[in-house]
Amino acid sequence: MPNTIKKIISALTKIGCLTFFTGSLLLADGFGPIPMTLKGAPVPNVPGLVGGADPIIINKNKALILGKALFWDINVGSDGIACATCHFHAGADRRIKNQIAPAGKNSELPKEFELARDGTLRGPNAILKRNDFPFYQTDDPLSPTGSVIFNSDDVISSSGTFGGDYRDVKSIATTNDQCNRSSDPVFHVGTKGTRKVEPRNTPTVINAVFNFRSFWDGRANNIFNGSSPWGDRDPDAGVWIRNGDGTVAKERLRLINSSLASLAISPPLDDFEMSCHGRTFADLGRKLLNRKPLEHQRVHWNDSVLGGLAHSTPNNLQKGLNTSYHQLIMEAFNPKYWDYIHTGPFGVPPLSSATHSTPYRQVEANFAMFFALALQIYQSTLISDDSPFDRSAVDEHGIPVNLSASAQRGMDIFRDSHCALCHIGPNFTSSAVVTNGILQKLNPHAFGNSTFRVSTTTVVTSLSLTGGMMFQDTGFSGTGVTPVENDIGLGGTDPFGNPLSFSDQYLQLLGGNVSGVVDPYVANVRPCDLDTSIAIESNNPHPLFFTRVDGIQRQKQNTVNCFNPAGIFIPTINAALTELSKPKRKRFLSAANGSFKIPTLRNIELTGPYMHNGGMATLDEVLAFYTRGGNFATPPKEFAKIFALVDLRLAPQKRTDLLNFLKSLTDDRVRYEKAPFDHPEIRVPHGHIGDNSSITKQNPMNASLAADQFLVIPAVGAAGRIQPLQSFDRFLQ
Repeated sequence: MPNTIKKIISALTKIGCLTFFTGSLLLADGFGPIPMTLKGAPVPNVPGLVGGADPIIINKNKALILGKALFWDINVGSDGIACATCHFHAGADRRIKNQIAPAGKNSELPKEFELARDGTLRGPNAILKRNDFPFYQTDDPLSPTGSVIFNSDDVISSSGTFGGDYRDVKSIATTNDQCNRSSDPVFHVGTKGTRKVEPRNTPTVINAVFNFRSFWDGRANNIFNGSSPWGDRDPDAGVWIRNGDGTVAKERLRLINSSLASLAISPPLDDFEMSCHGRTFADLGRKLLNRKPLEHQRVHWNDSVLGGLAHSTPNNLQKGLNTSYHQLIMEAFNPKYWDYIHTGPFGVPPLSSATHSTPYRQVEANFAMFFALALQIYQSTLISDDSPFDRSAVDEHGIPVNLSASAQRGMDIFRDSHCALCHIGPNFTSSAVVTNGILQKLNPHAFGNSTFRVSTTTVVTSLSLTGGMMFQDTGFSGTGVTPVENDIGLGGTDPFGNPLSFSDQYLQLLGGNVSGVVDPYVANVRPCDLDTSIAIESNNPHPLFFTRVDGIQRQKQNTVNCFNPAGIFIPTINAALTELSKPKRKRFLSAANGSFKIPTLRNIELTGPYMHNGGMATLDEVLAFYTRGGNFATPPKEFAKIFALVDLRLAPQKRTDLLNFLKSLTDDRVRYEKAPFDHPEIRVPHGHIGDNSSITKQNPMNASLAADQFLVIPAVGAAGRIQPLQSFDRFLQ
């Protein structure tokens, strides 16, 4: 009882403070940012990729064909997994069998599957049920004072590869690589191995071109280096270039605004997602180059990208394209990246390979670059800017006027509930740093008004959070979905020991450790562009801000068009180092641990399950989460954005209105898979023959593995499908 009383007092105190804070600010044009259309929004430019004197891609259309084929081709994986295997449904994954992981990424929690709420066994090869969700349940889902009746640290994500140790590939016929495979110690039913499941939910790839960084933890760098996800961080990255004198040399590559390419590098070599352990992109190049794209998959004759090369005719769908991957690369890319035909310093396949004595060629050694940039070109076309919200006219304030009455009210609720402070800009996420930065100057009302403004022009900001005054990476947030120990998210590190977080690097920079900055954008952060000041010009001490008592100095950068003109002061290096040495400080902190990339809300009704752990099946459950003010009071939780919403709790119609506004963000081209969202056929592994207690058939690839079941997703042409895509919960039993 005392704990319950404390919870009620704490909740009511926060509600009272926030009601006072927001209630005094609500004006005729609403609170803060106004949602805006994606039509005409600038896609971040990639200098040097296409166009100019010496571009990497010389034929963008051929690169688009190459990228779409590679994205959907099951030959890319070691055992039949394509990129599209986990992104076939509105860019996301709606499978319900064998989709459970026992813990989050980088978690030290035991890798043990938990029982469902009804006490039944889940784990590998289980079929998800409607009553499995949400993963955090209380006896009063809309109230901040409800008692917890169920909490699971499992994750709903995407099943991928069986894994195994890589040995060899064949360049013809077979889909599967040669690997030493066996039953996985975690993912198995009885003695039979099942496909492994990723430890984070699968986000949609639609509109992902606007993300400054990619993956939930931002590890896919904005700068593409040609051979790894790590941008400038990777000292060995680069591509092989044939010089004018006929020699070949490895050179650094730095393509900005290319986190999609950095992302594309990772899954094909990941032994949870697509690959046997130890396979390289040069091996994948050797496997694919001489093959026909999509040789095992039907391609629609009217495919908006691939139709011109398809063997199909009306009413006669055939497999594959009338070309090879090698031919597409030669047509799409600058010859200096592939036309060196001599033996070079490109390495050799492993001893286990039948072609070990045949060194890699330049075209194989550079296959990572071809693959990643082609996928980036393809995914850059997946922009859903034709939803009812986008088609609506707007009034003089930028407010849409053609939505339904309910959706119109829902947009007002969306703003007044502070949703637009994170889900901001045309893609409804602050992770679209470049696009938002451009539009903030052209369309400032979309990023705030006289009541409240949000800084979107810098990669780091400063906020007062649950854990104290903290630096937060722009586009990331901690909402308290799970405890930090379940998944540290942005608090992770790269293989070189550097923090993923820009905020962690910025703390080092302010402390004088310039070598601690491994992403160049951090060094360019202007303190006066942060949402909240770091230091204030005062002669008195302050618990959250540095003052003259601690030691402060003016920022070194210019102060032109500062977001916060008063925020031009920072601590001296000595003051920063002194503060960093304090173990229990409440300022000068990083919000990285437990923070995750803020997802887009576009097409949100079709992209469940939701949150980084996949623990919510419906938008109603998501809305209940925000109505009660989240699940856990983690240090990076933003209490001014995630708080109990009394109006929503007490007014069902307001919740309905808000849901209708969110549904107005669905583009019917996505719903019906019309161009550019049409696609080839794909067979998607969907669990195994049997259930989560027994496997009834072994896999022909290896007797220690379970036989696959499949969903066959048919080829769709530019005109789309007849039946619309359904939301995730419609597939649950």
